[in-house]
Amino acid sequence: MDDILLGVREVRQAYAQRFGYYLWAIHRDLKTQEQASGRRIISLPPRRPKPTTSQGADIGSSKGAGRTNG
Repeated sequence: MDDILLGVREVRQAYAQRFGYYLWAIHRDLKTQEQASGRRIISLPPRRPKPTTSQGADIGSSKGAGRTNG
């Protein structure tokens, strides 16, 4: 594991520990920070998933090249 990843995990662990791993309190703190930042916050509507073709329909096409089933 590299040093950057370890550092991120340590910070994340310390942050969660500050709130007793209580997700509601973590969420509240993040929302408070968000509001205090003064940045414009936007919410986008959820995207609809693109329709998929039946399994195996991409075999032999360039679209399905390199894909595996499973």
